[in-house]
Amino acid sequence: MKWLPGQPVVDARTPALKARLERARARLGRAPKLRVFLVGEDPASHIYVEMKRKRGIALGVEVEVVRLSSGSTAPTLWSLITQANQDPSVDGILIQRPLPFAAEAPGAPGLQEWVSASKDVDAFHPFHLGRLGQGEPQITACTPAGIMALLDHYEIELEGRLACVVGRSPLVGQPMGLALLNRSATLIQCHRKTERLSALTRQADLLVVAAGSRGLITAQHVKPGAVVVDVGIHKKSQGGITGDVLADEVSKIAAQMTPVPGGVGPLTVHFLFENLVTLTEARDPISGVTRLYTERA
Repeated sequence: MKWLPGQPVVDARTPALKARLERARARLGRAPKLRVFLVGEDPASHIYVEMKRKRGIALGVEVEVVRLSSGSTAPTLWSLITQANQDPSVDGILIQRPLPFAAEAPGAPGLQEWVSASKDVDAFHPFHLGRLGQGEPQITACTPAGIMALLDHYEIELEGRLACVVGRSPLVGQPMGLALLNRSATLIQCHRKTERLSALTRQADLLVVAAGSRGLITAQHVKPGAVVVDVGIHKKSQGGITGDVLADEVSKIAAQMTPVPGGVGPLTVHFLFENLVTLTEARDPISGVTRLYTERA
C-alpha cells in the first residue's frame, strides 16, 4: 500500500504560486490581502486560522484576522463582511467555520452569499458552485481543488473510472463530485444516511470520504486495490488525529491512501492562496472590478 502525502504536492506547486503572487504584488502596488473572520473560542478554529496566517506570511500575503467574541451576533458579522466586500484593499475574504450562532441576519441573503463571489476564496458562493457544475470554474472549493491536484501529482487516472464520494456538503462533497465528473469519472454520490453504503462504496476505484463521521469507512466498504482519500479530521481522546476512514483496516486492502494527518490538510490551506491569487489576477487594480464569467464580453 502506498501513502499519498499532501506536502510533496504543495512543495511542487509553491514556486509557481509565489511567482503569481509576486506579479500580483507588482500590479497592485502592495501585497494581496486576505481578511479572515474568526468568531468565538473554538480551539480547532483558532489552530486552523493560525495555520492559514503563517502560510500566508510565508507566501508574502497580508493575512488580517478579525476576531469576534462568541457573544457576537449574525448582524454584526454580516455588517463587517459587507464592509470588507466594498473595501478595495481586501482581495479575499474567509469566514472560519463553524460559527457559534445561526448565520441569519435581517435583510441578508444566506451565509453562502455573504461574501462577494469576487472575494470568496472558499468558493462557497453559488456562483462558483454553478460554474463548476457547468464545467467552467474560475476557482473551486479548496479541499476538492487540493484533492484533484493530489490525484494529478500521483498520476491517478480518472477518465472512465468509477469514483464514489461519501459526503454532500457545499464545501467538499458537492464540488468534489462535480470536479470528478468534469474529469470524465463516473460518479456515485453517497452520504451518512445512504442505505447499504458499503454496497456502493465497494464498487469504487476511487473513494473520497468527506462525511465528517469518525471511522465511518471500514475494510468492508473498500474495493481491494482502490485509491482512498480521507478528508475527515477528528481528535482522538488519547491524543492525535484520525479521519473518517479506519486506516489500520483499510490500508491492508487499498492500493493507495492519503494519511491523516498529512494528507489533504496541507493542500486545503495551500489552495486558499491559489484561489486568492486567481481572484486577485482577475481584479482591475484601478476600478477594483473583478472580471468574473458573467462580465466577460
